Amino acid sequence: MTTHTDTTAKPTPLLARHEALGARIAPFAGYLMPIQYSSIIAEHRAVRNSVGIFDLSHMGEFEVQGPGTLEFLERMTTNDVGSLQFFQAQYTLMLNDDGGIVDDLLIYNLPGRALLVVNAANLDKDFAWLQKHCPPGVKLTNRSDETALIAIQGPMAEAVMKRMAEFDLASIKYYHAAEGKVMGKNVVFSRTGYTGEDGFEIYLPNDMALDCWDAAMAAGKEFGILPIGLGARDTLRLEMKFALYGNDIDDTTNPIDAGLGWVVKPDKPIEFIGRKHVLAAKQGGSKRKLVAFTLNEKAIPRHGCDIQVNGAVAGVVTSGTHSPSLDKGIGMGYVATEHSKIGGTIGIVIRGNAVPATIIRPPFVQNTSHK
Repeated sequence: MTTHTDTTAKPTPLLARHEALGARIAPFAGYLMPIQYSSIIAEHRAVRNSVGIFDLSHMGEFEVQGPGTLEFLERMTTNDVGSLQFFQAQYTLMLNDDGGIVDDLLIYNLPGRALLVVNAANLDKDFAWLQKHCPPGVKLTNRSDETALIAIQGPMAEAVMKRMAEFDLASIKYYHAAEGKVMGKNVVFSRTGYTGEDGFEIYLPNDMALDCWDAAMAAGKEFGILPIGLGARDTLRLEMKFALYGNDIDDTTNPIDAGLGWVVKPDKPIEFIGRKHVLAAKQGGSKRKLVAFTLNEKAIPRHGCDIQVNGAVAGVVTSGTHSPSLDKGIGMGYVATEHSKIGGTIGIVIRGNAVPATIIRPPFVQNTSHK
């Protein structure tokens, strides 16, 4: 186990379990988080082939209540919140006044309230942005410090959850949630995740976290469940071309450039912040595009590597790794739109050499288990 000397980073309620499992611990987004336990490849393959468990308690959770909640969230986010049924979840974006992405997040429509789940690194910024625009009559509460989040992901995730939850899990569709008994207590859980596999994310009070983790580990033992660190979480999400805030998107990124136009609904009844800039990108055409690529030779692309077209620098890699599923280098990055054609060849500059790569249609891994 790596010792952690950062005295400002906060522990999650599960830090003792990670330490006992010999995890490599490091500060991440203000929290002490497990980076890996055994190996990134072993953890990655456990999720793709069977099941893994994640501590995601660093994520931010905000509760929104009051008669103006729908109108407030419609203004603050790009997707159509009004289309959500009870216990339905939605992936969406918050934009700034210039159309840049403040954050990407989930919204849950729950009886009497909405639950927003935001990136840990943006927690304070997001809450301040929402507070700034929050109208009278809407109550915004930061529940992050009192909420633990455990994810169970993989083809056998439902089999593990069945041993923990008193609920008809098969009735929960992808991107839907439920409120029911897990470990004998009522909590919110959802069929969502950041891996591309079937899975559940469980929101629970801090004092339930250790028992829930232990129960999941016991329930998944026969399936070879492994604890999964942030290293494998990154390779899993990249194989699906899921954007990582701070790498692939940030407050200077127009959603259209990032290929996120599908979560932008400019025609919804209430105008969202940044709408005119998104419309301009849609109507005028994006000048750059986030592309996915695979390397044609053995090498590993990394964040910050230059992308070349015809020998000239044409962009930069925003995310890159070795794909455990494909056994090759994969990544994504922004290039000028004219160089973004599927099947096109680009060069990824690694240690001074331009390694040839092919632009592909994402995701990198097909036929995953999510329902």
